[in-house]
Amino acid sequence: MTDNPTQPRPEATGAFLVAALYHFARFERFEAFREPLQTFCDGNGIKGTLLIAREGINGTVAGSDEAIARLVAYLRAQPEFANLEHKESRASKMPFLRMKVRLKKEIVTMGVEDIDPNRIVGTYVDPKDWNALISDPETIVIDTRNDYETAIGTFRGAVDPKTRTFREFPDWVRNNPGLHNKPKIAMYCTGGIRCEKATAFMKEQGFEDVYHLKGGILKYLEEVPQEESFWEGACFVFDERVSVEHGLKEGNHKLCHACRNPITAEEVTSQYYEEGVSCSNCYHTRTEEDRQRYRQRQHQIALAKKRGRKHIGG
Repeated sequence: MTDNPTQPRPEATGAFLVAALYHFARFERFEAFREPLQTFCDGNGIKGTLLIAREGINGTVAGSDEAIARLVAYLRAQPEFANLEHKESRASKMPFLRMKVRLKKEIVTMGVEDIDPNRIVGTYVDPKDWNALISDPETIVIDTRNDYETAIGTFRGAVDPKTRTFREFPDWVRNNPGLHNKPKIAMYCTGGIRCEKATAFMKEQGFEDVYHLKGGILKYLEEVPQEESFWEGACFVFDERVSVEHGLKEGNHKLCHACRNPITAEEVTSQYYEEGVSCSNCYHTRTEEDRQRYRQRQHQIALAKKRGRKHIGG
């Protein structure tokens, strides 16, 4: 996070600045704000996705350093987002195909009515204090992300709910009464938004000592030296970089465009891997008809690339 102008930015390892941001706020005029925000981003060459809803804003975007600085200033000029925080990293190439500003019911979809982090939420824990908390034997550590994210990296000793979507998390909590066996619950996610909403839900469910990692895994990987880190593996990110590692350096994962799962260099050598068509995660869950369809799409992507164009499905 580089909200303090005197704080150094992440090591410049790429031409594009990536900003991950969210802010819970009462934002009644969100529908009217969509078009001005889209126009602002388009006019500054910014790409990515921003979700706006009555409960606030969430998203990740990329652009030049100057463009991202202008966007952050523009958002903070809105009374609802005056205290908005963001996290910055870098990408060697533009990690998004286009700019989308979308109207949503929730800026992160949990599917539970009346969960409001502005009203009730867990205790924030700075990255520098996170290791001590999760080392406490009286603490249960919970990863609130989805199974394809936890597959490539997680905190040592964390409980993995193995959810496919965040909507499944509330039922997982309700079906695990053993979570009450220890007094402290520590939760984390990629950038902070899911665990912020999850801690609000946990508090509503009667858990008292609920904590969450401020700024999420991204902030931890930025601030905590690798030699002191309890993080193991890489962190999945929702853009063309696929993953980042300590120091927010780009990881080595690719994305299977058939199932959208991250895959390692080793998995690329699998007999089941075919670019844009299948990988070892999805080969046995797809039909040959599916793979023929994916091959057609991959062919169109290759043609577009040959013509110097970017295929929107690639």
